[in-house]
Amino acid sequence: MQIVVLPGDGIGPEITAATLRVLETITRVLSLDLTLDVRSIGLASLRTEATTLPAAVLEACRRADGIVLGPVSTANYPPRNEGGINVSAELRIQLDLFANVRPSRTREGLAHWGRTPMDLVIVRENTEGFYADRNMHRGSGELMPTSDLALSIRKISASASARIARAAFELAVARRRHVTAVHKANVLGVTEGLFLREVRAVAKAHPDVTYDEQLVDSMAALLVRDAARFDVVVTTNMFGDILSDEAAELSGSLGLAASINFGERHGMAQAQHGSAPDIEGQDQANPTSLILSSAMLLDWLGRRHHDETLTSAARAIEAAVDTALGNPSTRTLDLGGPLGTGAFASALCGEIDARHGR
Repeated sequence: MQIVVLPGDGIGPEITAATLRVLETITRVLSLDLTLDVRSIGLASLRTEATTLPAAVLEACRRADGIVLGPVSTANYPPRNEGGINVSAELRIQLDLFANVRPSRTREGLAHWGRTPMDLVIVRENTEGFYADRNMHRGSGELMPTSDLALSIRKISASASARIARAAFELAVARRRHVTAVHKANVLGVTEGLFLREVRAVAKAHPDVTYDEQLVDSMAALLVRDAARFDVVVTTNMFGDILSDEAAELSGSLGLAASINFGERHGMAQAQHGSAPDIEGQDQANPTSLILSSAMLLDWLGRRHHDETLTSAARAIEAAVDTALGNPSTRTLDLGGPLGTGAFASALCGEIDARHGR
């Protein structure tokens, strides 16, 4: 398996280095056939190649089996015509990574902010919606006819709605067999109506999966009050983006939230949080999100290629993270523990070696 690794900006290189150490350890102890190809993107490649996403890197991602993407500082990029390409969005578009899967769960011994425990997955459509950079064949989905009038176009298609629904139901079959569709059909009747039409059709094809629906505003409240009732949540792009951040924080911390983007041919691990330039270079960043996202990528590759060693590797990484987070002495600084980025990676590698080393 060829994995392209893109460290990104801000704390990206630090948490990517930690993730690489974990991946290299699991590759060694489980004898994985895994090659890690590190490439420069973002502000680093902008300085050397005048673009945040060199063409050679994009081509390497097309050829790879998987991608690990660190956080990127898109707010600090110049305009696209000056080389400032949003790497995350561009890879999602170019590789048709239509599904963004974001699990959130509470952990024993760690504080959480919702009223109930949580173990849910938000499955977010990734290629259209209100996202102005990915809903037009040419040009932007936002326009300004006059200096005092701005418009935003929302695209919802039957094909994209159907395939994200299928991804959600396939995931639910492997979990607790419950899918909740989140929408705002009471005010966006046409676009949300089309989305729900396609989700309901997929639900009919899965009679063994419980299906229900929630308005997005009530869903935001229920995540606080009664998150335990949800299993797999499927929704459109912007709603999924917002709700998954809410769920991650309520479950304990955005820094613990894993995320994977996948399509028919490509998968990409990506931390759910940003590049946090305020703590860049200080060995304070929690690398858990990117490490768990990389474990999700290994699991996706294992299921896709029917390779049990990769799914076992994913489980081993997740178990090591759970063990480390369960012990106050091996938690990161943001969780009240004593460990910085590098020391936490060392703790995880030590745990993996202790359990699986020969």
